[in-house]
Amino acid sequence: MPHSGPIFLVEDDEDDQLLITQALRELGVTNRVMYFQDGVEIIKYLGSSMQQPFLIICDINLPSMNGLETRDYIENSPVLKERSIPFLFFTTSDHQLTVQQAYRLTVQGYFVKSNNYKKLKDDLSTILKYWQLCVLPERFG
Repeated sequence: MPHSGPIFLVEDDEDDQLLITQALRELGVTNRVMYFQDGVEIIKYLGSSMQQPFLIICDINLPSMNGLETRDYIENSPVLKERSIPFLFFTTSDHQLTVQQAYRLTVQGYFVKSNNYKKLKDDLSTILKYWQLCVLPERFG
């Protein structure tokens, strides 16, 4: 079942990785969290594995292949797009041009990371509750 799959966290900042992981654990999330430093890593992984993640949480500002480029690649790859993996941005950038670009790429959510840990945790809770309630397609292939 897709809800039990891992959460793919595409985040190059180790402090943010730690905070997000800590918040997920405090929220009682039992899904495995897999880390990717940039878009190139996650694209390679998705291309070589049929593991169906529950959710991709991606930063925008990444080395090698940024979040927008990553989403664009997934959206334009028939094989990856068909997998219907929920993909959202969780980033510090709130520039309207970036937000507009993200939604043109049919991202399923765009959230600004808070510097306040309680708000960050509350935001993650809301995001996860939403996706846990969504009916997701069974794995293709």
